[in-house]
Amino acid sequence: MKRKIKKYSSLAGVCLLVLAMLTGCADADNGGTQKTFAVSSEKKEAQSEDKKKKDSEKEEEYLDVENVGNDKTDYSKYEETKTEGSSQQHTSEGVTYSDGEALGQGKYQTDPVPEGMQNPVEPGDVEINKKKENTCYFSISCSTVLKNLEDLTKGKEGLIPSNGQIYAQREVAFYEGESVFDILQRETRNNRIHMEYSFFPGFNSNYVEGIHNLYEFDCGKNSGWMYSVNGWYPNYGSSRYVVQDGDVIEWNYTCDLGRDLGRDVDWSSQNGAR
Repeated sequence: MKRKIKKYSSLAGVCLLVLAMLTGCADADNGGTQKTFAVSSEKKEAQSEDKKKKDSEKEEEYLDVENVGNDKTDYSKYEETKTEGSSQQHTSEGVTYSDGEALGQGKYQTDPVPEGMQNPVEPGDVEINKKKENTCYFSISCSTVLKNLEDLTKGKEGLIPSNGQIYAQREVAFYEGESVFDILQRETRNNRIHMEYSFFPGFNSNYVEGIHNLYEFDCGKNSGWMYSVNGWYPNYGSSRYVVQDGDVIEWNYTCDLGRDLGRDVDWSSQNGAR
């Protein structure tokens, strides 16, 4: 009897061992299956995201200018051609453009210069004579900002002098033939005053974006830099105004399209005024 009990106990132990092994294998297989399924799902999601990204890039394809060859892009539709007998305007692709002659504008869209005021020149056409030195009076001011501090870009309050004078008026020397911009560039550089500009081919002149880290639109949507000579704000760029001996040159910041400087005409209608 004891032998039978011992025999059955051994068989039960073997059965339990086999059952445990089978259960373990089943769990291992199940875990592996779950792991494989999870990896497969992640892979499918990644592939789906890549496909969406590629489709999006395909829909919004942008090319850098330097990567666009003349053989890929037809620029002829942008060229302005004049028709004989129609010097005031021309039509291209159903759009009518003005060449400025109807408004009396010059080659670079410059409005007519008031009688008695100096006409613009083209940079490079006037020879600078370094053997002849003249003097003029020069200043830079942002005093208009003092009355519009609520519109000033946050964090730039410390840039504004208490009297608004960035460069108080003083007599400076210049060479015959130099422009208003030439003097601005030299004086800001020599006095370590920040000045940033860019060249506008359409107006054939440099455009002053910022002085003393005060930029256009820093004090409202109608703000920016303007220059005047002898009290007149020219309607063309500073690179095209040749300075004369004794001229009074002022660079002033406006917060209202020049109206706060006493200018009657908005600069928005006077291309290249700055």
